[in-house]
Order: sequence, then structure tokens, then C-alpha cells
Amino acid sequence: MPLSMMNIGETKPVLRISGRDKTRKFLENLGFVEGTEVTVISRINGNLIVHIKESRVAIDNSMANRIIV
Repeated sequence: MPLSMMNIGETKPVLRISGRDKTRKFLENLGFVEGTEVTVISRINGNLIVHIKESRVAIDNSMANRIIV
């Protein structure tokens, strides 16, 4: 399921990243690597704030749809 469908407080591992090479590389640089645990902290107007690799990252809904957990 895409990251955008996770509930607040839920933690799951990243299974894969879809999209173009440029998009996948951008998300990898933010810490979204296969096997890494990601937790949804909050959701504001469809955008997400997540905890990944000791950091908080804000991503929009379209990017969250590319991250499969």
C-alpha cells in the first residue's frame, strides 16, 4: 500500500519506491530506502510529516503515493 494511506502513528518498512529515476534518487536522499522503517507523525491537507532515519521529513501526497510500504 502507498505511504499516503497509512494512519497517524503507524510504522511500516519501505518495500519499494516507484517513479522515474530522478524521483527515486530524490526520495533515497531523504532516507526512503527499502527496508527502512517509516512512521507517519501527522497529516495536513493531504501532505505528510513522517519520521525516517532519525529525521522528520515533510512530503506531499504525490510523493507519498510513490513510496510503497
